[in-house]
Amino acid sequence: MTAQEIINKFDLIKHPEGGYFKETYRSSGTIANENLDTLFIGDRNFSTGIYFLLTSDSFSAFHKINQDEMWHFYIGTTLKLHMIAPNGDYSYVLIGNNILNDELPQFVVPAQYWFAVEVVQENSFAFTGCTVAPGFDFNDFVLPKRVDLIKIFPQHSEIITRLTHH
Repeated sequence: MTAQEIINKFDLIKHPEGGYFKETYRSSGTIANENLDTLFIGDRNFSTGIYFLLTSDSFSAFHKINQDEMWHFYIGTTLKLHMIAPNGDYSYVLIGNNILNDELPQFVVPAQYWFAVEVVQENSFAFTGCTVAPGFDFNDFVLPKRVDLIKIFPQHSEIITRLTHH
């Protein structure tokens, strides 16, 4: 199976952060804005889910959202998910199915963390899913300019430069 076959099979489209996606679930129930954190503007669905495919010739650029985001690994090769906490602490996890090599088949990125993702192995891809609660809305999505993120976290300028688009 190739990345292009998966893109075609599931009608994935390009994502602004990099990679390809398709929304697969949006709950019918909603949470009223007055019951959400002040970071949110407007109501949100209880939860949303997407397919997400990333290839080794691209990356998911540093971005953040207002919600926790759970990653689910399906097929392909290992992903390295880089995170910068709001306090500036850097960490990463490996997402994949080699659990004896400390890869996680499922991982939650905490709300408000800046994160970027890359495929570890050359000439390969990873097919995953992401679940967000409260449900994702592009109003919650921040894709910063490289220079702006480096101003906030100058100690991480090398990784930010490598994993941002502009």
